[in-house]
Amino acid sequence: MPERREIADLVTALGEALETDGTSLAIAESCTGGLICTAIVSDPEVSGALERGFIVYSLDSKCEMLDLDRVEVEACEGVSREVALGMATAALQRSHAELALSVTGFAGPQQADEDVGLVHIAIARRGAEPLHEVHHFGDCGREAVCQLAAIAGLKMLISVAKHR
Repeated sequence: MPERREIADLVTALGEALETDGTSLAIAESCTGGLICTAIVSDPEVSGALERGFIVYSLDSKCEMLDLDRVEVEACEGVSREVALGMATAALQRSHAELALSVTGFAGPQQADEDVGLVHIAIARRGAEPLHEVHHFGDCGREAVCQLAAIAGLKMLISVAKHR
């Protein structure tokens, strides 16, 4: 799949953006289920930048591992701007990293009123306000949504790393 090659290329670009100052990363993944962490550790030139990863796919895991507010998480089924920002902030607080990325979304298939393809991404940085992006990839298939979310998250990380 072309997305897999793009993910690998973005990880290489991320490594280049980080190598100047040795910035470390924490990643909190929900809908991508570890795809971003796997891509980073698959590149020996970049793997050292990953300080830790959190796979928080279920609502319980978001609340238990990242101490997010259960009422807030359940109200949006774990997918919202607030949840993404909370995930990134908590990942940063529970790590020694300088940057934390979070990804949460609905990959499909549709259940209840879920907006399949809706993905929220956030970055928390030490000493700076957190950042947020929302993407609407549409119902393009579960694997495609996951890969597109990983691509968007890596692009956001690269942009932030280049402008630190």
